[in-house]
Amino acid sequence: MDFVAGCIGGAAGVFVGHPFDTVKVRLQVQSIDSPLYRGTFHCFKTIIRRESVFGLYKGIGSPMMGLTFINAIVFGVQGNALRMLGHDTPANQFIAGAAAGGIQSIICCPMELAKTRMQMQGTGEIKASPRLYKNSFDCLVRIYKHSGVTGVNRGMVTTLIREIPGFGVYFLVYDVLTRSLGCEPGDRFMIPKLLFAGGITGIVSWLSTYPADVIKSRLQADGIGGVYQYSSIADCVRQSVRKEGYGVFTRGLTSTLLRAFPVNAATFATVTLVLMYARGVEEGPKECKTTQADHHPQIQQQT
Repeated sequence: MDFVAGCIGGAAGVFVGHPFDTVKVRLQVQSIDSPLYRGTFHCFKTIIRRESVFGLYKGIGSPMMGLTFINAIVFGVQGNALRMLGHDTPANQFIAGAAAGGIQSIICCPMELAKTRMQMQGTGEIKASPRLYKNSFDCLVRIYKHSGVTGVNRGMVTTLIREIPGFGVYFLVYDVLTRSLGCEPGDRFMIPKLLFAGGITGIVSWLSTYPADVIKSRLQADGIGGVYQYSSIADCVRQSVRKEGYGVFTRGLTSTLLRAFPVNAATFATVTLVLMYARGVEEGPKECKTTQADHHPQIQQQT
């Protein structure tokens, strides 16, 4: 039942947070020499005006497709790792979360590659033009045919750099917050507490790994149209800092933090309700405390 609840909760989080993620990606990868957007809110308005509200949901198919597999991996690995460690402590929560984050990157990296490519497709266009990719699956198929397994896993190292500590921080912070807030069955303020804990957790976990997410987005967006700008992670960091300064590592951060709270709040509220109705009030909330869904934090994640 944890698996089903996590999938439904994650889907709710993706639906709520995807528009913010689209804005984040657009801001992270836009050219500093000829930027289309002046900031987060200008980006929102421009996308809606030029591409309609559906422009904010470009690439949503990819995270939705990978949701089941990612949640299954995260819940399974984290739970088993925690049992192997023997004690439910904050430190073990971090270790188990880090393990889950590393393993789920196998699915997360190709999923986010397709999402990023779809989000960048038709950037700034007022009138629709022929699209290179029909959907997220078609995007991955085309990348595989052109570049093989390496192409589909572009950005894997930066994904691991982001996900391993990101999930560790996520599980640690959520565990500490729920313990501190006294999230106990029967507490009439339990759901508001879970909403608050989940939202704050999402913000903290994104802040802990955001620079890695910027580089990941740039590497995964690189090569659209057949032109590659970066030869490696180090080259991407070097070029980005040289052209835009260290502030480049906060590009799109406002959109990400605005997204982090409602995404995690929606995820945990949905998971809680599903478990309460499925298992009863006494067992549902108790289980929810150890159920995590969405990174960015990126289940998303970032999220």
